[in-house]
Amino acid sequence: MSWNIILNSGKIKTTLLDSVRYASKKTGGSTKNTNCKVRPKHRGWKVQDGHNVTKGHILATQLTTRFLPGLNVGFGRNGTLFAIEAGKVVVTCEKFDPNWEHTWVKRIYAGREQHTIFKKYFNVIPDPQHNQFKLIDEV
Repeated sequence: MSWNIILNSGKIKTTLLDSVRYASKKTGGSTKNTNCKVRPKHRGWKVQDGHNVTKGHILATQLTTRFLPGLNVGFGRNGTLFAIEAGKVVVTCEKFDPNWEHTWVKRIYAGREQHTIFKKYFNVIPDPQHNQFKLIDEV
């Protein structure tokens, strides 16, 4: 800053000469989505009711337990349901009777004590065997 003393008609005036500083960058707001490289997980049903699957085929992926394993269906560590045997997929909605004394059950199903609770189960009905055995000798 510089102070200049200016004499005008016998009066002393002080004038403050400000130097103006301009911004080198524009004042744009910050972006919240800076790294948008997160790929979607595509969770949900992979096989519909009535389709044929092979052994090890993934039936459904889930983050929380929405679907439960039934007959010939395995449950992975991350909640994935997969077929243990080859066969036809059948999705059933069955009555669920939780243990009402458990604290987790009380918290999750609070206010539904008098209602019937249904859960979806994935089942795999195995393909019938070929039945081409021949009886050679009777023992």
